Parts: sequence; structure tokens; C-alpha cells
Amino acid sequence: MSQFDMFNMEESLPQFDSLDILFESMMSMTDDPLANAGTNVVISRGNPDAKIIIVGEAPGPQENIQGVPFVGRAGQLLDKILAASDFDSKKDIFITNSVFRMPPGEDGKSFRKPTNDEIHYYRPYVAEIIRLIDPHIILLTGNVACQSFLDKTGITKLRGQWTASNNRWIMPIFHPSYLLRNPSKNPGSPKSLMWDDIREVRKKYDQLTSL
Repeated sequence: MSQFDMFNMEESLPQFDSLDILFESMMSMTDDPLANAGTNVVISRGNPDAKIIIVGEAPGPQENIQGVPFVGRAGQLLDKILAASDFDSKKDIFITNSVFRMPPGEDGKSFRKPTNDEIHYYRPYVAEIIRLIDPHIILLTGNVACQSFLDKTGITKLRGQWTASNNRWIMPIFHPSYLLRNPSKNPGSPKSLMWDDIREVRKKYDQLTSL
């Protein structure tokens, strides 16, 4: 293979017959690297019939409490960004994570970035979710999602670039939490670039769904 392909990994899972059966298995995980972290399994929100999947990083404190990804400030901003391009996050989008438990914090912080081993362990679950959803478009938010899916990091260089794999179109985008830390809307700013990317996603989606 000329590039990393998460759909043809040696460490793949047995195929599940449905999302419900997969999610039931994930909710009862006991041997994953964060099983003893005291945090909850957080898998998804949105429409399982959607043709766009957004892959996040790992749950934060609000997601850990509510058991749903992207429900904090970053998630609220993500919904606004999607709505600005006429995407309904409940109907048009399915959202999942790269790591399915919140990594506990260190040095007084409530949570930390997932380790390479944690990203690697949960990667086959991400691939199986995508296989069962069978989307047209996959959006990778931030470096953890890019590492999980593309085995690459460097979101500022990767963002906005389409990659085709297994008849799916993949684009890295900024994580909305990064936009919260960089609120400028000036041309060339992260928010401005994110708007450009989502408009490209809208164009691609319209092309693919009109075929």
C-alpha cells in the first residue's frame, strides 16, 4: 500500500452484524488501556444512516458525564459550523471518537491527550464503526483523529486536503477546541480556514449525493 489504510490492518476486529451489537461489546470492554481509568465509554451521536462521519479525539469532562461526544463548548461550536453550511448534526452527520474513554488528567488537569498506545488500541473499533455506517465522507478533527486514521499528524498542513480510500472521501479539519483558542476571523485564521473547508465538504457532499 502506498499509504496507511486503516481498513486493512492486521489488528482488525471480527466483523459485527450491526452497530448495536458493536456498541454493546464496546460498552462492556474491560481490557482496553483506559478500562481502569474510572471514566465512561463514549461512542457516538447523530444519525447512523448519515453519509458524513466526523471522527473526534477523546471524550472530555462533559462528554464523560453525559456519555455523548462533542457536547461541551467545542461540540456546540461544531454544530454551529455545520449549520452554517446547512448540515443538520442530528440528521446529516454521525459523530464518533478516536479514543472512547477520557484519559484521566495529570498535574491537576481534568484530562490529557491520548497516548500512542491508546490511539492504536481503539483504532480497529473506529474502522468497524465506519465499515458499518458506510459513509461517503469522513472528517477527521485534529491530530489524534489524523493519527488514528491516517497515521499522520500536523493538522495545519493536513487540513483541507481530500484523500480517497475505499470509495470514501477523507478530509482533516481543525478541532473546534482549537478554534475556541484562536477566535480571530481574519483571512487566513483557523476559523476562516475552517469555513473554507466546510464549504468544500458541502460541495463534495452535494456532488456525491446527487449521483
